[in-house]
Amino acid sequence: MRLEELNWFDVESYLQQDDRLMLVLGACEQHAYLSLLSDVRIPQALADAASERTNVLVAPPVNFGCSPYFLGYPGTISLRVSTLLDVVEDLVRSAYRHGFRRLLVLNGHGGNDPARLHLYDLVNQLPGLRLAWYSWWNSHSVSAIAQKYELKPAHANWLEAFPFTTVTGLPPGEKTPPYIPGLMGADEARQVYGDGSFGGPYAADPSVMDEVFSAALLDVLNLLEFKTPSEE
Repeated sequence: MRLEELNWFDVESYLQQDDRLMLVLGACEQHAYLSLLSDVRIPQALADAASERTNVLVAPPVNFGCSPYFLGYPGTISLRVSTLLDVVEDLVRSAYRHGFRRLLVLNGHGGNDPARLHLYDLVNQLPGLRLAWYSWWNSHSVSAIAQKYELKPAHANWLEAFPFTTVTGLPPGEKTPPYIPGLMGADEARQVYGDGSFGGPYAADPSVMDEVFSAALLDVLNLLEFKTPSEE
């Protein structure tokens, strides 16, 4: 259930029964042969699937994140960190003003991590606010699947090659991970990463991808319960 499918009367009625909201943070950046909005499509798919099972409301996604290191690739549109922090704070404060008290942030992009730290400030400032943050590719459950199949997760490789992120044919085989000399500017990063993938297989068996998605979805469903330590 997405906000875009409702009017304000519907949201007011929803808040009489539930105070949970899912916020999707993504990015518009190069993902080699995958969609530029892969970091949006994956958490959005998780949010929609979780909403189907729980009826928890899903806010419109933030399609832009912090990707200054990929600005050498056409199509990458990046926010400054300060801009992202302001955007996330404004979203949380707006939701809080209406009565949402339990917010799950589904993050699809590693460059957005500074916003996670900023959320601690908001928890201290807004009484009764409960926040959870989930970056699916960092979860223990997804890592366990990668280890199970001896697949190394990396940017724009098999891990992000879902049917809904694949927009063109993928190269066969694997890419040798490039040598990373340290923090790089956008032009140097393009020279180092070439097609944009960080290396490893470009794709995995569809059954593996289904397993990854199911594991991440289960994580999201568990987080939506917002259990306290005493309840676990």
